[in-house]
Amino acid sequence: MRFKLNRKKREVHLGDRVFAFILKVPSVALVLLLVSIAYYLFRNALPVIHKQGWSFVTTSVWDPVNDVYGALPVVYGTVVSSFIAILISTPLSVGVALFLTEIAPTRVGRVVGFLVEMLAAIPSVVYGLWGIFVLAPWLRTTVEPFLAKTMGFLPFFQGAPYGVGMLAAGIILAIMITPTISSISREIFNAIPRVQREAALALGSTRWEMMRLSVLQSARRGIIGAVILGLGRALGETMAVTMLIGNRHEVSASLFAPGSTMASIIANEYAEATSDVHVAALVEVGLLLFAVTFVINSLARLFISRGFRWGAPSNSPGGAK
Repeated sequence: MRFKLNRKKREVHLGDRVFAFILKVPSVALVLLLVSIAYYLFRNALPVIHKQGWSFVTTSVWDPVNDVYGALPVVYGTVVSSFIAILISTPLSVGVALFLTEIAPTRVGRVVGFLVEMLAAIPSVVYGLWGIFVLAPWLRTTVEPFLAKTMGFLPFFQGAPYGVGMLAAGIILAIMITPTISSISREIFNAIPRVQREAALALGSTRWEMMRLSVLQSARRGIIGAVILGLGRALGETMAVTMLIGNRHEVSASLFAPGSTMASIIANEYAEATSDVHVAALVEVGLLLFAVTFVINSLARLFISRGFRWGAPSNSPGGAK
């Protein structure tokens, strides 16, 4: 005997439709806003794109008087300062995350975690002021002379110790992105099932071997995503870098030398730009920064989402505490 089930179409109430529409409006609006920003930047950069083409990113001359613009030094400065920040911040951030999730007692972990996350709430200009009055003098009198004396045979540590420069900008960026990388790494570590840690310890692993094999090995993709996300913030940071990098439009191998970034040159010159070509050149720099940041953040989201799929949520029975 066959039983026929009467399947009734689910009734959709007017309130559900209104609520769904309210949720769709801001979502679509954000996408349109992103597209409009990209369109505005591209349209206003057209004069320089037509005039110079690819030479804009391959030449170094920046001469507003003669309307000749080359963005290679600012691209170089952005990449180098961000690379220094990632090189310093990554081991520090991962170490802090490991300490808070695997070693520190619960109370200590909460306090230290709160203090680390508070670093993200400090305004950029405050970091810049601290860098000018504390970090730069310390680099000029202590760190840079030591590096020049011990590693001066390398081109990266040659030249006069100015204090402000590429090294100072990289260090201040490292401090600013540490909370981002650390907090995301903590969530990745907490998503790894607790039984995975217990299994490693039951097989005779030491505490460090357990963290290396069960935690770091499983979370490597998520850590990469966190690092890329921190890199995205470092690329677009403006105020603190502008105050510490020295703002000199040149390419130099020395980390002691002043430089410039894409964000800092826009902040320094946009208010004083008088010619249309000068404004268009600054807008094209912004377009380059927009494109690079968009790509890097997209890659970071991809890595982080895959990293979370490998572990159980932290609040699940199999998750870490």
